[in-house]
Amino acid sequence: MKKVAVLGSTGSIGTQTLDVIRQHPDLFQVSLLACGRNIERVKKQITEFQPATVVIANEGDLGKLKAHLPPETRAIAGEAALLDALGETDAAFVMNAMVGSQGLKPTMTAIKAGKTIGIANKETLVTAGHLVIAACKRYGAQLIAVDSEHSAIFQSLQGSNRSDVERLIITASGGSFRDWSAEDIQHATPKDALNHPNWSMGQKVTIDSATMMNKGLEVIEAHWLFDMPYENIDVVIHRESIIHSLVEYQDKSVIAQMGTPDMKGPIQYALTFPDRLELDGPERLNLWEVGTLHFEKIDPVKHQCLLMAYRAGETGGSAPTVLNAANEGAVERFLEGKLSFPGIATVIEKALAAHSVIAEPTIEEVLEIDEETRERVRNGSEW
Repeated sequence: MKKVAVLGSTGSIGTQTLDVIRQHPDLFQVSLLACGRNIERVKKQITEFQPATVVIANEGDLGKLKAHLPPETRAIAGEAALLDALGETDAAFVMNAMVGSQGLKPTMTAIKAGKTIGIANKETLVTAGHLVIAACKRYGAQLIAVDSEHSAIFQSLQGSNRSDVERLIITASGGSFRDWSAEDIQHATPKDALNHPNWSMGQKVTIDSATMMNKGLEVIEAHWLFDMPYENIDVVIHRESIIHSLVEYQDKSVIAQMGTPDMKGPIQYALTFPDRLELDGPERLNLWEVGTLHFEKIDPVKHQCLLMAYRAGETGGSAPTVLNAANEGAVERFLEGKLSFPGIATVIEKALAAHSVIAEPTIEEVLEIDEETRERVRNGSEW
């Protein structure tokens, strides 16, 4: 029986993690649930999974949970309480599906406790990869990728020597504007950008797919997860989203992981690694039904955000922190109708140009730079 903590339990990855656990009640037990403000959803999760600990964001919401807590479940609130709970929990596996920079400290706490961490929180590695990887080595913790692209790379590396790897190839659907001209994209609306052709995702991730920033963040993550130089990480547009990523070896053989677009597969693989279990949910991949797979090169005019992510990653230090924070703030303004779609890339570029890079920022410096950048972008400050 593997005991599991689910951070971000009411979000997309969190609920799908619980879907997987629900299919294997003899193998998994939920010890800890953590969420933000979706109290109604977490009430149902508490009733079903009866965890030892529930952590919510705001202390003012604790009263709403009282009548729904089993005798053996305690409810606490706030970041400090979450960090304490992670240090104390008997869960061997932590699924970090939290959104934003708030996922960094819980990741570091879980690492110091020697947990295995399913990492679905991009900000952890994008903003502080140097700190996270060093901590994993020091405390003997393991990070297992949950994003479909990184899970695909992880799966394609099994049974091979790292020294034999030549290149990582991350696939991208191309997002909502893959068939739009660069001129038409200038006038894109939030409604246009949210119309993703392949995946059902949250608003922010869907916009990132449209700008291709999601691939840029994934390139930075892959650099840290797999110890791969940026010049050896490529991105290719693959509109069917059947091949999730590929690994090229020095003998020019290429191993790919394939499957229908569904996040439950990568989630379950992280939970069960190195074993594989039966899984209900994803459709079986019948290639004769797919017919043809298409691949296209990146367009440097349409995909400026991806190229900026490469540059920020190669610069290193605090540059990726600024990249991520400026992007989140710009996407928020775009969704509010306060910024044009091309303005997202413009804001990020200005933020990076104005920043004096710190080579090896501490967690405190990362969080300070993150908040400062977000605040300036939210306020529409001139750089």
